[in-house]
Amino acid sequence: MKLLRLLCRHKTALGLGALSLFAAVLLYLAKCTSEGLRPPPGLPHNRPPPPPRVPRGLQPAAAPAEATAFLAVLIMSGPKYTERRSIIRSTWLSAAARPPHGAVWSRFVVGTGGLGAEELRSLELEQSRHRDLLLLPELRDSYENLTSKVLAAYTWLDQRLDFQFALKADDDTFVRLDVLTEELRAKEPRRLYWGFFSGRGRVKSGGKWKESDWVLCDYYLPYALGGGYVISADLVHYLHLARDYLNTWQSEDVSLGVWLAPVDVKRVHDPRFDTEYKSRGCNNKYIVTHKQSIEDMLEKHQSLAKEGKLCKEEVKLRLSYVYDWGVPPSQCCQRKDGIP
Repeated sequence: MKLLRLLCRHKTALGLGALSLFAAVLLYLAKCTSEGLRPPPGLPHNRPPPPPRVPRGLQPAAAPAEATAFLAVLIMSGPKYTERRSIIRSTWLSAAARPPHGAVWSRFVVGTGGLGAEELRSLELEQSRHRDLLLLPELRDSYENLTSKVLAAYTWLDQRLDFQFALKADDDTFVRLDVLTEELRAKEPRRLYWGFFSGRGRVKSGGKWKESDWVLCDYYLPYALGGGYVISADLVHYLHLARDYLNTWQSEDVSLGVWLAPVDVKRVHDPRFDTEYKSRGCNNKYIVTHKQSIEDMLEKHQSLAKEGKLCKEEVKLRLSYVYDWGVPPSQCCQRKDGIP
């Protein structure tokens, strides 16, 4: 009996010892496994490593779109041009409030850098009444900064609005929004650059439009004149992404022509865009008319309301042209009679 009890105790001890050894092995393996899965120093536990850094200028929009529209209208204006903005609201821009609702979104773009307290209060009051100002506090509003202003507005637009086309206009421009939106609905909303083009413009060596940094050639590259032109949303997005790599020249419309020169875009020259440095007159076919006084805008608006036509009386002050894309740019633009 004693011998049997000793054998039982011996087996029990052996069993306990084996269990202890097995437990130790499991603890060791668990430790090794946890060491192998532990993240390197500097990385938090249970989180993936950070994504690779995207260079500035190539990052996507920082925030989702805040609104949706078919056509975005950006009107370049200045801090003191309150009366011009008021006339535009009550004339051609009033068409934006008509059905279809939400088709047209618009903002007056104003730089507020360096403004005095009184000017800022005036703009704040105007903004509280109309909610249609795009204020750029980091930009001093001047002709010399117009190119940067347009590029900043496009960047803001690409980040905040879901749209298909963008119209850039000046605050002395009159626009047939009904005709413009109707024709845009028939156009492909990709790679569109639509306006009145010039390809034979000599580089200005003096005056307001002097281009001191222009070294590309003795002519400007083909560009749509800045009184008003339309580009599609994908081109606005391209300008946003490339903004840190784009050179800026004195003229914003010349700059846009250079920025889009190497891009596969569809350039559409349209004589119904009367957008040169002075108006060619009044033609009932015009969609966009530049260099309009307050009286001109009121007259056109009243004529449309009463007569259903733009001009009280058609007037031709200068000949127009159809751009010839089949010849060198210096020969592109021969003015002829019979063209709006």
